[in-house]
Amino acid sequence: MATARDELSRPVCHFRPMTADDVASVVALENAVYPFPWSVQIFRDCLRVGYDCWIIDADPRVAGYGVMSMGAGECHILNLCVTPDLRRRGVGRALLTMLLRRARRAGMLHAFLEVRPSNPSAIALYEDMGFERIGLRRGYYQAAGGREDAVVFRKALDVLPADGP
Repeated sequence: MATARDELSRPVCHFRPMTADDVASVVALENAVYPFPWSVQIFRDCLRVGYDCWIIDADPRVAGYGVMSMGAGECHILNLCVTPDLRRRGVGRALLTMLLRRARRAGMLHAFLEVRPSNPSAIALYEDMGFERIGLRRGYYQAAGGREDAVVFRKALDVLPADGP
């Protein structure tokens, strides 16, 4: 019998590179989670141009994904998503840690990302992982009432978290 603590512990997740065969599952999760999701073509383009695209396999489904671009000493976390039933269980942190380690190994010195101010859980994760607020992009995101700003974060990649994959 599972206890509440067991149910809240980090699930067994495996990370693997995203392939074209994953796009339908990724888009289904994207559509289920975000009111203004990325299109099939955006994910296909990310794969085509060689962005670092990763899948989280759990239970054995696509439980999340991350998309990161790298160049000129910087990486940009473009999309990070975990299925709602696995949130607040360390899965997103593990995925972000893995992406940051890959970036550092590739010689990137800084990581950047944007997040909606209306997403306090993501903001808390990024701040806890050492990202610093460096700016605001006005009207960056599409929103129900028009546009929403984006908080811009940066993290130096000289020191990375000790936990994670």
